[in-house]
Amino acid sequence: MSDAIKVGGQGVKLATPRLWTGDYYNEGVAAHNGLFDKLGEECGVFGVFGHAEAASMSYYGLHALQHRGQESAGICVAGGGEEFKYHRGMGLVKEVFDNDILGPMTGSTAIGHVRYSTSGESKLANAQPLVFKYREGDLAIATNGNLTNAPQIKKDLEKQGSIFQTTSDTEVVAHLIARSKHDDIVFAVKEALLKVEGAYAFLFMAQDKLIVARDPHGLRPFVAGRLGTAWLFASESCAFDTVGAQYYRDIEPGELLVLDMKTGRVTEDRFSPIKQRAVCAMEYIYFARPDSDIDAVNIHSARKRMGRQLAMESFVDADVVTGVPDSSISAAIGYAEQTGIPYELGLIKNRYTGRTFIQPSQELREQGVKMKLSAVRSIVAGKRVVIIDDSIVRGTTSLRIVNLLRDAGAKEVHMRISSPPFANPCFYGIDTPSREELIASVKSIEEIRQAINADSLHFLSKDGLLAAIGQTNSEATRGYCTACFDNRYPTPVPDEAALGCGCD
Repeated sequence: MSDAIKVGGQGVKLATPRLWTGDYYNEGVAAHNGLFDKLGEECGVFGVFGHAEAASMSYYGLHALQHRGQESAGICVAGGGEEFKYHRGMGLVKEVFDNDILGPMTGSTAIGHVRYSTSGESKLANAQPLVFKYREGDLAIATNGNLTNAPQIKKDLEKQGSIFQTTSDTEVVAHLIARSKHDDIVFAVKEALLKVEGAYAFLFMAQDKLIVARDPHGLRPFVAGRLGTAWLFASESCAFDTVGAQYYRDIEPGELLVLDMKTGRVTEDRFSPIKQRAVCAMEYIYFARPDSDIDAVNIHSARKRMGRQLAMESFVDADVVTGVPDSSISAAIGYAEQTGIPYELGLIKNRYTGRTFIQPSQELREQGVKMKLSAVRSIVAGKRVVIIDDSIVRGTTSLRIVNLLRDAGAKEVHMRISSPPFANPCFYGIDTPSREELIASVKSIEEIRQAINADSLHFLSKDGLLAAIGQTNSEATRGYCTACFDNRYPTPVPDEAALGCGCD
């Protein structure tokens, strides 16, 4: 945590020493991504309705979603008629909250958020939930995703006199709600959502209502759970297991749920019909936790099937199969089971480096992957190794991993990727480099193989990926967003030349 946090607007000086650079644990995370070339996480949301310990439950729910964002965390609680109680801070959930902060946050309804910025700067003003003074009372908003037309809407609103306090696209929705002619918050929210495009899972908390909404394409995952009479909402079902709740169902694309704090009534509504259904394929490949289910598909099982399919498409005679921890382990197990080649822990992950540790020297930076991964020499030395990874972004980490295995004595290193080539930027809440920086966009597979120093390289086919996730002929309404592989975006997207990058 930083040297000072704010509780109720008051600065509290802390004497805790820091082992990281900057004012908080993950400050400047984007500047260090070159060390570990993976896709940036999105964000995570968690909501509670009708539970006496809503704040504490949100804390544990957000902790389970920490993998979706490590820059900031926040919780806002409503007690019914009283002003909202909220706290936000930079860093991990366990650093932002403690008993002294959570204790006064009483109320039976809460929304929480963990953030990784894909739109807007990494600073406290952009930490969510965002809380506003609305003409009908307090309004708090938390979201996972990205609004592709937010920059244009913001320009139009500014011309009409709106003043923005953050650089987060979530604030655009708040301004649209505030400018609505409807006094009823539900109608105002519907009106605002019809004006925005992109991927989102929204939690809106008003004085007496909790409103839940998912984008019409279902790009971002969003699930509902039950704990006794309480309702819970989360970006992933693994958060329910943490608090002892049961998964109830997925929020449907275009659906809007209204939960009334005064009556306890839950109204199932929608603001839009389901459009081309397009659940983000990268959730299954990389982002979601293995113990989560999305659209009734278990992530671990799907990744094992990806590994099996990859083995059928690209068998290579080898002595050992290993995976890049942690997201590729399931696929590696599937590959090993399909081929009969033994699976071993050939790479070990150092779980205590954090995302930005002490600023490394140039020498350490050049071999930076060793700060996070170590090869098990006794497992790989003299062996023909198949290494499974979930994706290749720029190719820098793949090269380091291959060389790490070679330095540990591997005789051959065969790289297998449990997804198609990642050749196009994402505009829906995943932090990706520009098209020119994506190695699969500018090089052939053979050129990539040479660039990463592998003996062979193969990517999972798109058809194989979809089959592994579990798409069947009987599920005609299920679809996936595979734009990062095939350049087929389900919604209008910004002009990349105007943006200067593909990640905002």
